[in-house]
Amino acid sequence: MSQEFTFAIKRIRFDENYHPSDNTRLTTNFANLARGASRQENLRNTLKMIDNRFNSLAHWDNPKADRYSVELDIISVDIDVEGNGETFPTIEILKTNIVDHKTNQRIEGIVGNNFSSYVRDYDFSVLLLEHNKDQAKFSTPENYGELHGKIFKSFVNSDTFKDNFTKQPVICLSVSTTKTYRRTTNEHPVLGVEYEQDAYSLTDEYFAKMGLKVRYFMPKNSVAPLAFYFRGDLLSDYTDLELIGTISTMETFQKIYRPEIYNANAAAGQIYQPSLKHQDYSLTRIVYDREERSQLAVKQGKWTEEYFIKPYHTILERWAANYADTSDSDKSDSEKNCAAV
Repeated sequence: MSQEFTFAIKRIRFDENYHPSDNTRLTTNFANLARGASRQENLRNTLKMIDNRFNSLAHWDNPKADRYSVELDIISVDIDVEGNGETFPTIEILKTNIVDHKTNQRIEGIVGNNFSSYVRDYDFSVLLLEHNKDQAKFSTPENYGELHGKIFKSFVNSDTFKDNFTKQPVICLSVSTTKTYRRTTNEHPVLGVEYEQDAYSLTDEYFAKMGLKVRYFMPKNSVAPLAFYFRGDLLSDYTDLELIGTISTMETFQKIYRPEIYNANAAAGQIYQPSLKHQDYSLTRIVYDREERSQLAVKQGKWTEEYFIKPYHTILERWAANYADTSDSDKSDSEKNCAAV
């Protein structure tokens, strides 16, 4: 049995006064928005877009489309590997909460949404690049993503997670530009029309090692499907308002960061191939430097290698070899097969 790592959670409100902390990944969506001369206008406009999208989807008993607003907390997760109080920033996710101005209620939303990880930066921007540097054909290293996946599962199974969150996380990302998606006849009242693809993307496989399944849905009045990564039953485990909180938040981020896909001027058809080279799209009024973000991912990956992967290599290797996901016994066979992609 491997030793248990301990986790600590920090929360900070994401609003127009948000300033990234010193150990926040600068490639994180919300941190990137909060930099530069336009930072406060960026944040204000982003939050307004989220609220507007939420009210457009939660349109019942909402004649003026102003009944709800979304509050966002950034959840930073630090890991203590040796049990000596020394921690490393591991994961950053977002927690939504919904304010109903008609009933004056504050409704808990979903945790997850955005997903950021220093170890993922290392895997994608250092390890994967090094592995393929002299390869004629693209491949992944042996056990690629295993350590990261087990750290994530260990956190979600931990008392720290259970003490802070009542439901399993849902992460919502862009669809892959390397895959083709086909519309199905399945339609959910909130998530929208479901799309399917013939093969998993590298990101899908990576998230499967975190114990997460994936489904692709295009909500009403969206122009491209979103990828939803989840542990249990996406359609049954969450309320309509919880799902709308995730959609409105993450679709807004995607409109800013991938406007070629999510702010395109024409919606995805029956067969859809996402492309960042698409020219028929509109820009938001929010400033964002995508090239800088890519460069920072490499720097942060190398920083992770220096301060986490190398110093704790022996401990991490032994822990990963012995780690058993305690939630496996509660999974159906189909869930286990998906997690083993």
